[in-house]
Amino acid sequence: MTATALARKADLTGSVFMILAMALFAVEDAFIKTAALTLPIGQILILFGAGGAVVFAVLARANGCPLYVPDVLSGPMRIRALFEVTGRLFYTLAIAMIPLSAATVILQATPLVVVAGAAVLFKERVDWRRWTAILLGLMGVMIIVKPGTDAFSVLSLLAVAGMIGFAGRDLASRATPATINTLLLGFYGFCAVIVAGVGYAVWEGAAFARPTPLAAVCLLGAVTAGTVAYASLMKAMRSGDVSAVTPFRYTRLLFGIGIGFVLFGERPDLATWIGSGLIVLSGLFIMWRGKRRATL
Repeated sequence: MTATALARKADLTGSVFMILAMALFAVEDAFIKTAALTLPIGQILILFGAGGAVVFAVLARANGCPLYVPDVLSGPMRIRALFEVTGRLFYTLAIAMIPLSAATVILQATPLVVVAGAAVLFKERVDWRRWTAILLGLMGVMIIVKPGTDAFSVLSLLAVAGMIGFAGRDLASRATPATINTLLLGFYGFCAVIVAGVGYAVWEGAAFARPTPLAAVCLLGAVTAGTVAYASLMKAMRSGDVSAVTPFRYTRLLFGIGIGFVLFGERPDLATWIGSGLIVLSGLFIMWRGKRRATL
C-alpha cells in the first residue's frame, strides 16, 4: 500500500472515530438531561464524575500509569481543573434547563474561542481573515441567545458559560506537562466533575434522591457513553491528519439537534439555524485557513 493510500486510510479511520465520539457525546447529554428530570444536578455530577474517574483510574493502572505525579499540581493543571469545573457545571445546567439542541449548538463555538485564546495567550499568529471568522461565529452565538429581545432567556447564558469553560480547559491542556498523559487527564477531568457536583450540591441545598431505575440506567449510560466517546476522540486525533479529522467535530451539532427533535420534541427556530450555520462555517473556514498556512 502506498504512502498516499495509508494516509487516506488513516484519515478515514480518524473521521469514523470522530463521528462516533460526537454521537456518543450527544447520547451522554441526552442521558444526563433525562436523569435531571428526577435527580438534583449536584448528585448527577457527583455520580457521573465518580463513574468516569473509576473507569479512567482502572485504565491508567492497567497501562502502568501512576494516578499521581508531581506535575498534577502544576499551574496549568490547576487552571485546567478550574475551567473543567466551570465548563462541566454550567453545561450540565444548560442541558438540564434549556433545549438540548440549543445547548449543543452554542457548544460548537468552543473551537473559535480556543483559536482566539491561543492568539492572545500563546501569541499564535491569527490573520485578519480568521479573526473575521471568529467574530462571525460569535455573532452566530448572539443570534441564538437573542440578547435584548423578548425571546432572550437568561438560562441560555449557562451554555455560553459552559462553552467558555471548555475552551479554557482546552487551552490549559495545551500547556500541561508532558508527564501527564491522556488517561490521567481523563481521570482528573472527571475528578473535577465531582468537585463541581459537591460545590453545586452545597450551594443548591437539595436533598439527594434515590435514583429511579430509569435514572440509574441513564447515569450508567452517561458514564459509558462519555468514557467511550473520550477514548474515540483520542483515537480520532491520533489516527489521521488533524485538518482532515477535526471538521467532523461539527457532526455533534447534527446528533444533538436530532436527539432533541426525536426524544424531547424540540423544534429549533430560524435564529438557531442561522446561528448554527455561522458557527459551523466560521469553524470550517478557520481550519481551512490554518491548513493552507501550514502548506505555504
